[in-house]
Amino acid sequence: MEALEKLSRAEARTIRGGRTSGVDSRELVPGDVVLFEAGDTIAADMRILEANKLEVNESALTGESVPVQKTSDPLEDEDTPLAERANMLYNGTSITRGSARAVVIATGMDTELGSISEQIREAASEESTPLEKRLNKLGHSFIWLATGLAVIIILVGWLQDKDLLVLVETAVALAVAAVPEGLPFVAIIALARGMVRLAEKNALINRLSAVETLGGAGVIFTDKTGTLTENRMTVRRLILPDRELDVSGEALDTEGEFREEDASVDPNEDDRLATALRIGALCSNASLGRNDNGELDPGGDPMEVALLVAAAKAGMERQELLGTYPEVREAAFDHDTRMMATIHEQSEGQYFYAVKGAPEAVLQACDRIAGDEGDKSFGEDQREQWRERSLETARNGLRVLAFARKQSDSPEDEAYTNLSFVGLVGLIDPPRDEVRASIKACHDAGVEVVMVTGDQVETARAVGRELKMFEEAEQERALEGRELKPVEQLSDEDKRRLRDTRIFARVSPSQKLDLIALHQEAGAVVAMTGDGVNDAPALEKADIGVAMGRRGTQVAREAADMILKDDAFSTIVTAIEHGRVIFSNIRKFVRFLLTVSLSMILLVFAGSLFTHRPMPIGPLQILFLNAVTFVFPALALGMGKGCPGVMKQRPRDPSEPILPRSYWYAVSLYSVGIAALATLSLIVGMDVFGRSGHAASSVSFMTLTLAQIFQVFNVRRPGSGLISNEVTRNPWVWGAVGLSLALLLTVLYVPFLANAMQLVQPGLEGWALTLAFSLPVLLVGQVVLEVQGRGRKTGC
Repeated sequence: MEALEKLSRAEARTIRGGRTSGVDSRELVPGDVVLFEAGDTIAADMRILEANKLEVNESALTGESVPVQKTSDPLEDEDTPLAERANMLYNGTSITRGSARAVVIATGMDTELGSISEQIREAASEESTPLEKRLNKLGHSFIWLATGLAVIIILVGWLQDKDLLVLVETAVALAVAAVPEGLPFVAIIALARGMVRLAEKNALINRLSAVETLGGAGVIFTDKTGTLTENRMTVRRLILPDRELDVSGEALDTEGEFREEDASVDPNEDDRLATALRIGALCSNASLGRNDNGELDPGGDPMEVALLVAAAKAGMERQELLGTYPEVREAAFDHDTRMMATIHEQSEGQYFYAVKGAPEAVLQACDRIAGDEGDKSFGEDQREQWRERSLETARNGLRVLAFARKQSDSPEDEAYTNLSFVGLVGLIDPPRDEVRASIKACHDAGVEVVMVTGDQVETARAVGRELKMFEEAEQERALEGRELKPVEQLSDEDKRRLRDTRIFARVSPSQKLDLIALHQEAGAVVAMTGDGVNDAPALEKADIGVAMGRRGTQVAREAADMILKDDAFSTIVTAIEHGRVIFSNIRKFVRFLLTVSLSMILLVFAGSLFTHRPMPIGPLQILFLNAVTFVFPALALGMGKGCPGVMKQRPRDPSEPILPRSYWYAVSLYSVGIAALATLSLIVGMDVFGRSGHAASSVSFMTLTLAQIFQVFNVRRPGSGLISNEVTRNPWVWGAVGLSLALLLTVLYVPFLANAMQLVQPGLEGWALTLAFSLPVLLVGQVVLEVQGRGRKTGC
């Protein structure tokens, strides 16, 4: 877990040597200048140098739940209380809005949070996972069962005049061996092994319990951009007043043309096109740098990168534009306004406002529209026509942004008033190649996929249709956040319709919480993806919070149970498959461990009832079995890779116990059968073949050992192959069986071990008896599994 944690450590964007680069946040030193955006967590105490609409969540330090506004202005009083120091950022807090530049003044234990840590000592405690709690409860039940039987064994044996010391030793050994203390141990090994496998598949697990929970996931709420799509945005269309242009070139290709119908258009000779491209380049926090090989090395939001690439096709580089239009201030993107603006000095006393954002928001903020002969008034009828053009563009699968501008003689004007509408830009973000197959796998596995996106509803519906997210016509219904009523106002029919809806667009953080609760109320285990600060509450509320490793904010990654290193939806599906395999493995070794524990308890109990016969197994033999046939095969079962058919089954009920009632029947029957066969081997060995004492009990010990080893192969799924199945294909199982057999032969044929264990070499006759009474466990078990599996193909 410590090794995996290194893969998801937070980075800080620092300016060192005049270059901006990402460094491990733990490597910050006083004097470092750090850049922040909404969603970043703060790993040191810092003095703010520049702040733009900056708000910080300081609840971890001050207890104040409401974000506080920050500024770069100096404090008036040097004794200002910590909670009122508006020009400081503190370790352990996070940026909720805006952007900033700050200088590090203290790190580690020298920070305010560090000083608190020195004053408060808390005993570290790892909360048990739900699985561990259930296993511990099961183990405690066995403690009482074993203790009760141990007392009975001593009393019955004492009444039969058996050696009291031997009886006490046997009872104590049985009590120790019968308690399946290996259950939580093997479970943790299986979960940790699952963490390693998932890390190899680009899924980092933050909490061990998430590995178990993954297997029961029944609903996935997923973002669109970068998860279902490639997050390689490309400007494909520019829609200007009275004109519509197509843009050629893919992704980071800065070579391309602007075409109107069949004619190429030169942006340098078209003022309105040049203005639109200029706005896209200026109103941005992205960059188009180059690496040492001279290749483009973009940084920032993929959508903003795409706008920079489109401007570069017209010969406009952002850095050169900033030389002509120096940036004075920025109005950072806000989820309430859904717009962003940058203000630039155009000439002495004149300022250019570049605005971009959601079409409906920008259109509402404009009262003029750019034209060939200057700006014209922009009425509600025109506004509605542009809304329809925006929707039509979105229906074609393009993500749509709107551009606006204004001139002012002050850089401090309200950024989103008196704007002039410039046009729309349509960007394409192609679906990932593997997503369609992953969604089909989810449908086959009974897992519902719900898209929750900030994009336009028509764009989302077009992508959903292309990915075949809809299994029924009713599911093609897509809803916007403004159409959703508070959950307490919903009727049962409303709730059903919402659970059947597969597309939600423009939803608020509180509405995400309602949607999650709606499915949880119906008994589903919900996985939720997120990447922003506003996604953190939903990630916490979901049964499995999934954060994006590439574009996700640090706040989102810390709130999540799982982090996707590749931001890919297919990785979530892979993780669910592995979660199912892991739970199936856990169920297998629990069945196995309970069967061998219970069979040994029953055998010793039956032996205590016999008069004038030795105990079937002795104290050291009991402890040997506890160490050999319990642990190694159980560990091997926990390492299995599962079967291909695991994603053809419905999600398990989260309230379902580790072992349903049918499994308990099997555990009981196998335990009784093994104990009965071992007891019969003792009786037949004594009464038919004339064995006595340790020679007879050696055969019952060997019979019990081999029968328990054979039981490993009886935990496969009914309907899986008789020869090739999830157990026989597990090389760890064969290694464990081989090791157990080798240890058995060692204690039988190494003289000093045999003497210590009170074992006698069996000879051919003893081996014949042993196989005769242990093989039926394997043979009968396989026949039963074949009968149960008739007409049932599990794909295992």
